[in-house]
Amino acid sequence: MGASSGLGREVALALLKKGWRVGVAARRRAPLEELKKDFPLQVEVAEIDVVENCASTELLALVKRLGGMDLYFHSSGVGKQNPMLEEDVELSTVETNATGFTRMVGAAFRYMAAHGGGQIAVISSIAGTRGLGPAPSYSATKALQGNYIEALEQLSQNRQLGITFTDIRPGFVDTMLLKDTHYPMLMRPDRVARAIVKAIERHRHVVIIDWRYCLLVVFWRLVPRWFWRHFPLVR
Repeated sequence: MGASSGLGREVALALLKKGWRVGVAARRRAPLEELKKDFPLQVEVAEIDVVENCASTELLALVKRLGGMDLYFHSSGVGKQNPMLEEDVELSTVETNATGFTRMVGAAFRYMAAHGGGQIAVISSIAGTRGLGPAPSYSATKALQGNYIEALEQLSQNRQLGITFTDIRPGFVDTMLLKDTHYPMLMRPDRVARAIVKAIERHRHVVIIDWRYCLLVVFWRLVPRWFWRHFPLVR
């Protein structure tokens, strides 16, 4: 889900090159058709917008065309710095990253619960570690995603459903999402995609991409709340 550009597309390509049969979905159909043109026997295409109520039904229709689902990979998301707290930015971020995320991951979970298990992998973010003043709704929804996956992991274990989870937390990746904005420690999408596929194959529970971001997350967690309030994140 979210395979039209960025990490979603890169991960789809990496899986296709490994011989997987892949259902690619996103709001924009044209880039998905390009993937199908390059891998005609391996790709099924669906135009799905995660914020629409019918999105979960459309996902199940795609799964039916594929003949089943062993892995659900969720890369659909939006993010934008919003220090002025513009209402439309905050609400659209919540709609996609929280409501849409819950809708699609929930649909995948229910399918796998009824069909003998599987694996759900999602791209959340290191931004979910702490509340970030420049991007309030983004950091909050990424924290929701991490907690939601952790909760479903516990639920799967308690119900013995055989569903495993991989929570992928990259830092800044050089994709369209960060276009026209300067970020430090930018990572190449193809390199990050390879690390993601490796984490999925190893059934890692939580993976932070790149050792620099591992150190950053450790530092963020150690900062006391009273100091974090005054931390100069907004430029």
